[in-house]
Amino acid sequence: MSRVAMMGSGSWGTAFGMVLADAGSDVRMWTRRADIAAEVNDLHRNEMYQPGIALPTSLTATTDAARALEGAAIVALATPAQSLRENLTAWLPFIPDGAVLVSLMKGVELGTTKRMSEVIAEVTGADASQIAVVSGPNLAREIAQHQPTATTVSCADEDAAMLVQEACTTEYFRPYWTTDVVGTEIGGAVKNVIALANGIAVGMGLGENSQASVITRGLAEMARLGVALGADPLTFQGLAGVGDLVATCQSPLSRNRTFGENLGRGMSVQETIDMTRQTCEAFKSCQPIYELAQRHGVEMPITEKVVQVVHHGLSPRMLVASFMSRDTKRETASE
Repeated sequence: MSRVAMMGSGSWGTAFGMVLADAGSDVRMWTRRADIAAEVNDLHRNEMYQPGIALPTSLTATTDAARALEGAAIVALATPAQSLRENLTAWLPFIPDGAVLVSLMKGVELGTTKRMSEVIAEVTGADASQIAVVSGPNLAREIAQHQPTATTVSCADEDAAMLVQEACTTEYFRPYWTTDVVGTEIGGAVKNVIALANGIAVGMGLGENSQASVITRGLAEMARLGVALGADPLTFQGLAGVGDLVATCQSPLSRNRTFGENLGRGMSVQETIDMTRQTCEAFKSCQPIYELAQRHGVEMPITEKVVQVVHHGLSPRMLVASFMSRDTKRETASE
């Protein structure tokens, strides 16, 4: 039985920890909260983030990062994107040499516009062959309930990608591997922003035509940025692209869609933040994503308007109005 460190005990960290344990690993989950650690170890529950779900007995928890990381062959990282650098810096002395570092985060870092794999490489000095990314239509609650889903595991090194793939293959969780780390990460980050925009449309009472239009043009934005950064355009036709985009835009379980819905119903940004218990990655990542697009000369009109809504006071209704007032042109993903 291999040892895996799950660094993070939120909804996704807990769900993916379950997957790893069900696939046969001995999983130690790090959490900041002693009450969560005690509940996981004594009752095999995490009622804060996955209420009503029985956790595998091979998934244990600790507040001691060194203990969680001790002897780990795989280190899965499930913190909010904007706190990754700080956390990794603190954990660095305890990360075993040669461990494969797996990013479960879907964001772009404020200030640096770095993808999560780039932050991991910069902080740890790990080679690209040791850094993997998991991304796809993976709503944590459905996975915790063992509902069937598929995902993408990406790493520059094929052997490392397949190692992670094997470590998270269960009867309800099916991973496919790729070496396109850039495409996998851009898909995961941008889809959150498009889901927030789609949530605004839902909150305004707009129907399926409107939502399909936002999702489809959002996919075009995602692909344009990814290709400009060197991604394989086919990645965006797969699980880490359109698969994740559709799930996040259409599910009421999506925090990013819910954030947008609240705005579309008339709540202020601050009111929405105050009532949101968990991280909405799009809120913070939309700005660095747009900065990245500007730096590479990529047009991302939906992303631009989301930035204006959540950070500069633009009315959510103006997002939809501006979308409809754009010049008509030939339909291609590159325009």
